[in-house]
Amino acid sequence: MIAALCEKFGPPESLVLREMRDPAPGPGEILVAPSRVALNFFDTLIIENKYQLKPDLPFSPGGEFCGRIVALGDGVAGFSIGERVAGYCSYGAARSRLVLAASSVAKVPDDLSDDHASGLFITYGTTVYALVQRANLQPGETLAVLGASGGAGLAAVEVGAALGAKVIACASSAEKLAFAREHGAQEGVDYSSEDLKEALKRQTGGTGVDCVYDAIGGAYSESALRAMAWKGRFLVVGFASGEIPKIPLNLTLLKGCAILGVYWGEFVKREPDAHRQNMERIFDWVAKGVLSAHVGSVFPLAEIATALNRLKERKAQGKIILSIPQQE
Repeated sequence: MIAALCEKFGPPESLVLREMRDPAPGPGEILVAPSRVALNFFDTLIIENKYQLKPDLPFSPGGEFCGRIVALGDGVAGFSIGERVAGYCSYGAARSRLVLAASSVAKVPDDLSDDHASGLFITYGTTVYALVQRANLQPGETLAVLGASGGAGLAAVEVGAALGAKVIACASSAEKLAFAREHGAQEGVDYSSEDLKEALKRQTGGTGVDCVYDAIGGAYSESALRAMAWKGRFLVVGFASGEIPKIPLNLTLLKGCAILGVYWGEFVKREPDAHRQNMERIFDWVAKGVLSAHVGSVFPLAEIATALNRLKERKAQGKIILSIPQQE
């Protein structure tokens, strides 16, 4: 098999391609030949040893994928060789053969492409968990999405709209805001040219936003928190800006609001049934056209550094996907 490997921590350019022996599935495991692997912002962190999950070297980045089953381990039921599946594996997917627990994959509906199926687990899975289980977002409430044109942000825009919320997209350019509006945002704030807090207050008639989805961090977090409504919910999803904010906790007291951590990977392990229900809902929404599962770019595996830098530089609009070479 061919694998993109992180053999030493560093920038995307430090990754190497290696030929390796094909692995074999153990009991309860399956061997998958990924055709597409979706990249996420945390992939840029994990290869530099800046992420909370710290795998041993060497390892492959890539936490979600779509492909076909090529072998079954002992005791695996409900799957057959040749079936298309998609799944989540934290890291390790950027290779042409992948072993993982059969319980961590789902069968892909026939009308869903590999490109789209590969990128549904982390961004959309995280977002449904955030907005449904954590925030209990209700129809008619206002949702501000920071970084609204990236993979996670775009998922939040679409899921928020699907849940009936008024979505305010927040991004760093007019182009990104226009892109978010095409996918369900009703309003927009360009925080590169206007004050985020004042704009959110203005667009909510002074009452503030009911929910903030923050995958960016940095200075924008406090500004958004200052624009919260009474009993609002602030979702901590990630820190794409590279800066973990230091929030004045008196703001939560004054606004009666809650700051909620969104650790989707732990949710998947602790509440697998709820996770499965979320993914069924996501697949159904995509099949009905409620969610676009927008793919921004597809890169060959050999260009993984270029793909990761697109995420690192926050130039992605939608999902960034790797095309994996297929072997006999």
